[in-house]
Amino acid sequence: MSATVEYGSRLTHGPDVLAFAEEVGESDAVAVAGGRTRWSCGGASTGQPRLLAAPVGVVAYTPDEMTVRVGCGTTVAHLDSVLAEQGQRCALPDRGGTIGGAIAVGENHRDSMGRGAIRTAVLQTTYVSAEGRVVSGGGPTVKNVSGFDMPRLMVGSLGTLGCLAEVILRTNPIPAESRWLQTGADPFDVFDALLAPSAILWDGETTWVHIEGHGADVDAESARVGDLGSTEPVDGPPAKPGDQRWSVPPADLRRAQQLCDGPFLASVGVGTIWTAQPQPARDLSPAVTEIHDRMKLLFDPYGRLNPGRHPANR
Repeated sequence: MSATVEYGSRLTHGPDVLAFAEEVGESDAVAVAGGRTRWSCGGASTGQPRLLAAPVGVVAYTPDEMTVRVGCGTTVAHLDSVLAEQGQRCALPDRGGTIGGAIAVGENHRDSMGRGAIRTAVLQTTYVSAEGRVVSGGGPTVKNVSGFDMPRLMVGSLGTLGCLAEVILRTNPIPAESRWLQTGADPFDVFDALLAPSAILWDGETTWVHIEGHGADVDAESARVGDLGSTEPVDGPPAKPGDQRWSVPPADLRRAQQLCDGPFLASVGVGTIWTAQPQPARDLSPAVTEIHDRMKLLFDPYGRLNPGRHPANR
């Protein structure tokens, strides 16, 4: 598939982005609404911000270069279908929401060890600032990038620093073979034994392993799991015991049974726990709080972008 025609250079913006900037404007409170699958993240909005929809559609896709430029109002499911036609995929999880929503929340895919982290998959962001200006940061290739790493800053910001309009994402090939295994082996021993698993999930008793790659490599990695304990192939991962997502240092997962008051599913090597209970509030250090407040003041001096939300309130 050849790339579609782009809107000039990477710093020239198309009519959809410019129209979106007009909607954002320069005054009153605004928030960008996608599929609202993570709408409660960061706390409730204050006041009644105008709800906007980001541009929709795949603007340019170059499979040979493994990059795709897409409007942030596009659903992750639609992007997945476009990429799959060329045997590719991306790092964003499909929760029924949009590209912009996934980036604003910053939640990694369950198979992030295989697909890559969302923060490294976002190569360029184009957003509308609190002043109503269109701003681009990053670029499709590292050699063309200078200055601040704006894409990483926007990931997980919950739309409090800018209204995401378009992004360029890194893609990667869909592996030739994919295999899920269930084992009684210690998940941390499995993590140490395998070269590059896509996911290792653990509920305190059972371990599930997702192995992807060429057939010979998948067979070899599966054999390593078998050396650690009784193993059997399964159709896929277990169901999550709840929709609450905790983020902890990966080393703390060894204490997951003590951290969680009830059933849990931990992503070993990543530091994610899914459970039914909200994660206890964490106190930010004064230094982190000051940096956040200064950043917010610089990007949104009048507090008009997604008011009431705070990235620390998960």
